[in-house]
Amino acid sequence: QVQLVESGGGLVQPGGSLRLSCAASRRIFSINAMGWYRQAPGKQRELVARITSSGSTNYADSVRGRFTISRDNAKNRVYLQMNSLKPEDTAVYYCNMLTVGLSEFWGQGTQVTVSS
Repeated sequence: QVQLVESGGGLVQPGGSLRLSCAASRRIFSINAMGWYRQAPGKQRELVARITSSGSTNYADSVRGRFTISRDNAKNRVYLQMNSLKPEDTAVYYCNMLTVGLSEFWGQGTQVTVSS
């Protein structure tokens, strides 16, 4: 069973930065897209950023220009650099990987709290 493990969450002040990382416990073949989602208390899970195997990216309007997603295909890793963090970015962040064959994998989530 493949597991995705996120790291890098924590408590940060408004305006600060965090870098999230996600790694697969073993090799996943034919990954198409990798992404980050988040879920705040009382809200639905939402897409934050997504990157395809060709490097195309898309971002939620609320994070565009502040967050950057990147991936390491050889290592099955995906990253999310988060700058200029705001209190409304507070949520549990989940890593997601989707293969060409439509197998989907999720991480357990990492808490990001933006507060002074």
